[in-house]
Amino acid sequence: MGAFSEVISQPVPIPPKRLRPAGKPAARALRAAPSPASRKLEAPPADTAEGVTSEAAESCIESKRIGERIKYLRQRKQMGLVELGRHTGLSASFLSQLETGRVVPTLRNLARIAMVFSKDMAYFFEPERPELFRIVRAAERQRLPQTGADQPGYYFESLGQVPADQHIAPYVAEFLPAGERGPIRSHRHPGTEFLCVLSGTLQIAHDGKLDTLDSGDAVYFDAEAVHSYERIGDTECTALILTMPEPLRGHPTGSRLPMSAPPSRPAVPGRK
Repeated sequence: MGAFSEVISQPVPIPPKRLRPAGKPAARALRAAPSPASRKLEAPPADTAEGVTSEAAESCIESKRIGERIKYLRQRKQMGLVELGRHTGLSASFLSQLETGRVVPTLRNLARIAMVFSKDMAYFFEPERPELFRIVRAAERQRLPQTGADQPGYYFESLGQVPADQHIAPYVAEFLPAGERGPIRSHRHPGTEFLCVLSGTLQIAHDGKLDTLDSGDAVYFDAEAVHSYERIGDTECTALILTMPEPLRGHPTGSRLPMSAPPSRPAVPGRK
């Protein structure tokens, strides 16, 4: 017993605990765990960050009706969704959802589509242009006498309302023979005027000079100068008139001009 008790009374050395290397999942977790310093640099979610939210961006894109513009370009080229998909690398189903507004395009996808139709990216975000295709039926035109004349020398019919930002007023005028009209009445108005004789012969006085125009002849002149029209002969005389009431720059009132210059509010032929 003495020897046995002496052995067990001695302390037994405990080997140091061996640290097992972390397995792959644990190592990944350690590497993925952000350090306290890196946590401070993390950006807040898009919805809470200051600036433009994703909802606001999508609302902006939706308000521009980009899908409708894509569809318009595609149909104008008589191109199907599958064909457009071949050119852009996008699926026909995705393009369909894009046109109906069910998905929002990325800039990369939008750039692909724009290149197919030779458009700049800005095309999809510019304000929409007004409708420029309008039909005016002959039966809808109103026949009006020369403005301000008790015995008119001609009648004119408006060819319809042109969009306000185009600043052009088109008319068709019918000039009366000497026996059916009063004395020639001169007039002037702001801007410029274009006249093309459709039938007959017309004499135009402009700034004290006379010129005779036959069917097919045209003239462009400064409407600020005093001018008048007179039918010559018994043949019916009609003309197309475009008034463009923007004063010409760099040309004194009454000057005779070559055919060039831009158009502001519509003027009525014969108005002082």
